[in-house]
Amino acid sequence: MTGASRRRLSLRLRPTLRLRLTLLNGVLLVGAGAILVLLAWLLVRDALRPTDELLPGTTVLLADGRSMDAASWQRQLVDSASGELLAKGLAALLAIGTVGVVGAYAVAGRALRPLHQVTATARRLGETTLDQRICYSGADDEVAELADTFDEMLDRIAAAFEAQKRFVANASHELRTPLAVMRTEIDVTLSDDEADAAEYRRMATVVRDASERANSLVDALLVLARSEAQTGRRLGRRTECDLAGGTVNALSAVRREVERIKLDVQTSLEPAPVVGDPGLLDRLAGNLIENAVRYNHLHGRLWVRTGSDGQRSWLVVGNTGFEVDPADVPGLFEPFRRGGRERTGARGSGLGLSIVRAVCDAHGGTVTAVAQPGGGLEVTVNLPAADAVSVADTVSR
Repeated sequence: MTGASRRRLSLRLRPTLRLRLTLLNGVLLVGAGAILVLLAWLLVRDALRPTDELLPGTTVLLADGRSMDAASWQRQLVDSASGELLAKGLAALLAIGTVGVVGAYAVAGRALRPLHQVTATARRLGETTLDQRICYSGADDEVAELADTFDEMLDRIAAAFEAQKRFVANASHELRTPLAVMRTEIDVTLSDDEADAAEYRRMATVVRDASERANSLVDALLVLARSEAQTGRRLGRRTECDLAGGTVNALSAVRREVERIKLDVQTSLEPAPVVGDPGLLDRLAGNLIENAVRYNHLHGRLWVRTGSDGQRSWLVVGNTGFEVDPADVPGLFEPFRRGGRERTGARGSGLGLSIVRAVCDAHGGTVTAVAQPGGGLEVTVNLPAADAVSVADTVSR
């Protein structure tokens, strides 16, 4: 027997759900029928005893003119009736069992047809066929629930694939732009036979700025990947730290830019203890404050608040700036989105809020944003407080 033949035989003989349901139905049906035949046989044997009330030695006259002892006649009658009942009952049980098994096999196959559709759809699925769905239209039962759940899962997978495609396309574009700038500047300068030292210094400055932009983008992508890799898992580093301390450092890093555009900075930095990765938490505060400064305007405002209530710690960063459509706010947390716009050539890589969301997810927290009347945005980060995390860890251990 060849390998292919053995595989086909194993597929035919495997205990499929349809076969098991059919066998279970057949066993229940035949068992119930056997009990009914047994009860009928017992009732007939008990009912066919008319001579028990006659005197011993009484004879009966049969239709053919013969006379027979009543007790012997009764035994023959009971044996004949019992035998006939068993024979016909077993024949009927065999017929009913056969019909029941065949019917159960057909009904089980029809009921399990959506499962075959799920299997066939799953086998056909690929990067180019994620638009296919089961679209079950049968009874509203468990099978329909399974089919609908599978379709919803495919919707989520398709959305994730589309998001990944957009991410790769946007990342490629963002990386290609500074590389194209560098190559253009080098080619133009080298093709100019009259270029002097000043021209070469100008070219070097442009190339340096473009390389710094590319390096910043790569760093941001690495931080985003590191944050998303720890989402739903235990953090690689767990240290008690204060969001207020990271916020002070972030404000210090943007001090010159704040002074340049003359921002009015308002702070209320109460202790906000949390447990997590200090590097990621510092990047979270830094990204929020850098964005609040980058997308602000001359003589604008920047306000920062931190605090804790024992169960959660928060960081609030708000700024004035250009108006943001409330409908665009959820999209701000997607990669390469700047103020609700994709790849507009604005400053920054468009990964700031994406990194903030990934860091919050990795620490079991949440982040929300609200568009401000007149322009600007206020972002609120909520993370489990250090005391709450410590209590939970103690209980889990």
